[in-house]
Amino acid sequence: MERSEAREFWNQRYLEEPWPEEPSPWLVTLLDRLGDPGRVLDVAGGTGRNALFLAAHGWTPTIVDASDVGLGLARRRAEELGLPLTTLRRDLQREPLPEGPWDLALVFHYLDRDVLPTVSQVLRPGGRLVGAIATVRNLERHPRPPRPYLLDEGELPGLLPDVELLDYREGWFDDRHEARFFAERPSC
Repeated sequence: MERSEAREFWNQRYLEEPWPEEPSPWLVTLLDRLGDPGRVLDVAGGTGRNALFLAAHGWTPTIVDASDVGLGLARRRAEELGLPLTTLRRDLQREPLPEGPWDLALVFHYLDRDVLPTVSQVLRPGGRLVGAIATVRNLERHPRPPRPYLLDEGELPGLLPDVELLDYREGWFDDRHEARFFAERPSC
């Protein structure tokens, strides 16, 4: 997909398909390990399922995403639930991540090999990073995402050079083959 097509593609997908409202099971299992609630950046967070889960637990979330449709759905749901939420529409392939410092950053089902290594730079020292990204083995059961948006097996640690991996696993989870990670930016 050409970079200029990302917004239109995702707007159309959000209009055509129902999107889950439940947070990632991986994020739910890590809730007690995330530290005290603070500012969280949900990178390519779409309709906000993970950001809103954290908002319900005292976090102050910001979603950055290319799709104004996805962000609109997230804002509407936040309003219905009475939860705080900030949304920023940005094409991360052309525009930088919002400046931090962030206490926590989320990267779920989004792979841009130029953007991912920069996420740790907007975290505060000691800030955490959580995510899950499908690997190439996911194609064994599912036609999407296509190959350019899938990690090679074992690739993820090399894309996160500035954080310490606290928990990292690859495998079939919830019928997806993905790399799940929980990391921390060093304090010094």
